[in-house]
Amino acid sequence: MSEEPTAVRVLVVDDQQLIRDGIASLLSIRPGITVVGTASNGREAVTKAVEMRPDVVLMDVRMPELDGVEAVAVLRGRAPECRVVMLTTFDDEEYVVQALRAGASGYLLKDLPAEELAQAIRLAHAGVTQLDSSVAGRLAAALPSPSAAPAPAVALSPREIDILRLVARGRTNREIATQLYLSEGTVKNHVSRILSRLALRDRTQAALRARDLGLL
Repeated sequence: MSEEPTAVRVLVVDDQQLIRDGIASLLSIRPGITVVGTASNGREAVTKAVEMRPDVVLMDVRMPELDGVEAVAVLRGRAPECRVVMLTTFDDEEYVVQALRAGASGYLLKDLPAEELAQAIRLAHAGVTQLDSSVAGRLAAALPSPSAAPAPAVALSPREIDILRLVARGRTNREIATQLYLSEGTVKNHVSRILSRLALRDRTQAALRARDLGLL
């Protein structure tokens, strides 16, 4: 079967062959996705990503030789056009923060259904950063309490600070609109201005900045 012109090219990286091959097989039958290769550790992943230039690298976190977080950081320099989505069994908030700071475009757990994983890959290719819901919850729980946090010294309005706080909690634009009695379009515009004013790439970076500013 010939590759579709719009298919997302994916490199699957996991140190366990059974899992690696299983994920590759499941993804290969999903529409709009082409698995271009697999790798068994971070070092091999970097080599193959530089050679094959996949659109999305699906990366495990803990691997021999070069772990997933280190591999993400290397890929940001050597193949910056590749989106890297972490796929792991570890939902520890420290791993999440490290991976996102290294440049990962998402952090998902291996228990999600195959179609949700395929959709996550398509969204990552489109520039949408995603966190597993349980991961987002653990990350929010690890953030400092508002009472212990200093007031943020940023050029945001009170409304934008409220929206940034909700973005950091993993709320969608629709959920934020409902909670704050705004239209979804208004929330979308606010989020765009927040990203622009804080020089952030996406909602994941916004969540991390909110944590640094003590908004949660």
